[in-house]
Amino acid sequence: MADAEPRRTGLLVDFGGVLTTDLFASFAAFCGKERLDPDRVRDIFRTDEDARRLLVDLETGKIDEEEFEPAFARMLDVKEAAGLIERLMGGAKADHRMMNAVRAARDRGVRTGLVSKSWGVRRYDHDLLGQLFDGVVISGEIGIRKPSKEIYVLGAEAIDTPPEECVFVDDLEFNLTPARELGMAAIHHTSADETVPELERLLGVRLR
Repeated sequence: MADAEPRRTGLLVDFGGVLTTDLFASFAAFCGKERLDPDRVRDIFRTDEDARRLLVDLETGKIDEEEFEPAFARMLDVKEAAGLIERLMGGAKADHRMMNAVRAARDRGVRTGLVSKSWGVRRYDHDLLGQLFDGVVISGEIGIRKPSKEIYVLGAEAIDTPPEECVFVDDLEFNLTPARELGMAAIHHTSADETVPELERLLGVRLR
C-alpha cells in the first residue's frame, strides 16, 4: 500500500483571482461599460507586444500607475485614463470563503504567505494582509514577477518554510509550473468549492 502524501506545512496564495472573484470577468465587465469587445483587455495582452511590455513594467514596479494608465488607455482607445486600473478591477470582489480558509489555516499552525503579481502596490489592504499572512511578496515591490522561479523561492523564504513543504494556489495554470518544479503542491484555483477541500487534504487541517 502506498504511503500517504506527507502533510504540507506552508500555504502560498495569489491575490487577484484567488482571494477575489475572477479578474477576467471584471475585465469583461469593464469592456461592456466602455463599449469595447468583451475580450478586448484579455486579448490585447495576448497579441500586442507593446501592451504586454507595458503590463510587465507595471507588475515589476518599473513604472507606476500614473504612467501605465494613460498609455494603456490609448491602446484600448478609452478616453478617460484617470482611475483606469480601479475601473478594470472594479468587478472583482473579495472571496470571503477563500480568505476565511487562509485565516483558518494560519490559526491551525500553517505558515501562510502571499505571492502576488501586482498592478501597482497601492490597492492592498495591509491590515487584511497582516491578518492573513506570515509573509508577503508583491511583484511591484521586489521587481520580480511570476512565473519567474525566484519569486516562489522568496515566497517560501518569507514564511520560513521549505518549498517542498508548501502548497501554492493560483488562478493561472502557467503560474503553477515553477511551483511544481520546486517541489510545491500546486492547485489551479477555479472556485472555493474545489480549492478548499484540496487544501484540507494537503495541509491536513479543517478549514471550514
